[in-house]
Amino acid sequence: MICGVDEAGKGSVLGPMVIAAVGADTESDFDGIPVRDSKLLSPARREYLFERITRRCRVATVIVPVDKIDSRGRGGMNGCVARAHAAAILQISPQTAYVDACDVNAGRYAQMVLAHLDPPCSVVSEHRADETYRIVSAASIVAKVVRDREIALLAEELGSIGSGYPSDPETIAFLSSYIEEHRRPPSCARKSWKTVSLLMARHSQSRLF
Repeated sequence: MICGVDEAGKGSVLGPMVIAAVGADTESDFDGIPVRDSKLLSPARREYLFERITRRCRVATVIVPVDKIDSRGRGGMNGCVARAHAAAILQISPQTAYVDACDVNAGRYAQMVLAHLDPPCSVVSEHRADETYRIVSAASIVAKVVRDREIALLAEELGSIGSGYPSDPETIAFLSSYIEEHRRPPSCARKSWKTVSLLMARHSQSRLF
């Protein structure tokens, strides 16, 4: 068995990070399923492909909550992602795992993942692996759909929060408004992110004035 691994929400300021592993006998198992990098697909298309992938393949997901991300420990964010990638791979138990490298040095990232695999398997780590390997594209779709569902649950509780990414004006407007009202970030915010600390400092200064 081989598996592809990818994550969604690594750079988000709100909500968890989701890692997905998709296992198959060969990449030919995706014949007839037009998988591609999830960022190039509409939400409706991702949901459609998600159903087909989960029916045909073995799938594992790991959800890393914000408190685990804030206390990510050894290896920083790359180490946190590598441990989660390994946890997803262990649920599939493949002979070879294809991962989207989260380090500038793809070979080094492979070793980071291997350090958490017991028994080890072969790890192929490449940048933009979701554009090269269909099985990683499938994992990208699964991770993105699960992550979007997590964000939707937060929106039901908190109102409109956008995508959760710092580049999203709707997310920044929500964070700014929440901090102004409650004088603290919401529990779904990654407090170690610079975006949050800057907003906290800005509102602290505005209160002083």
